[in-house]
Amino acid sequence: MENPPPDGRTEPRRVDLDGRQVRVLAHPLRMRLLGSLRIDGPATATALAEKLGTNTGATSYHLRQLAEVGLVAEDPDRGTSRQRWWQAAHDMSHFDPTDFDEDPDTRAAVQWIQADQVRLMGELAERWMAVEHHQSPAWRDAAGMSDLVLPLDPDRLRALSDDLWEVLMRYRDEAATDAPDVKPVHVFLAGFPRLDERW
Repeated sequence: MENPPPDGRTEPRRVDLDGRQVRVLAHPLRMRLLGSLRIDGPATATALAEKLGTNTGATSYHLRQLAEVGLVAEDPDRGTSRQRWWQAAHDMSHFDPTDFDEDPDTRAAVQWIQADQVRLMGELAERWMAVEHHQSPAWRDAAGMSDLVLPLDPDRLRALSDDLWEVLMRYRDEAATDAPDVKPVHVFLAGFPRLDERW
């Protein structure tokens, strides 16, 4: 058994997704349910349905599908015989797309998940830009996007991603959630080869 970090913080619970989990997760409502439970914490199917603009029957069904593959679980500290509370079983998911090269169905699910993440990134950026003029100057100057083209090989791109992930985990561990003006911030990492005739 691993010892907890000396500052008392817990390491994020991570799952390396298998093919069945990937295939189950490749669904728009299931992705949103899991994301909501990870970001906002445990909730009932009724509360999730209200938040996500769907019905309780659909929410309950898809929560059970996620539970069957170990991505969500009932919260043992909440709920009654009439009302089930659900929680994410892990804080983050990971897979390497090449893990599923021999399985066409899972490979298609991976492509759907990646496309959905890109769609979500665009949607969140558009939502911010629609209201940013109402936000404080500090938030308006701090938020945003940037890009840079670097000459990298696959090993260096992987190393860069690992380094950036370490920085994100450090900021996560140092977060002071009770400080003034703290908000949840979406941070997306993306690195893709530039598909250009010069490369």
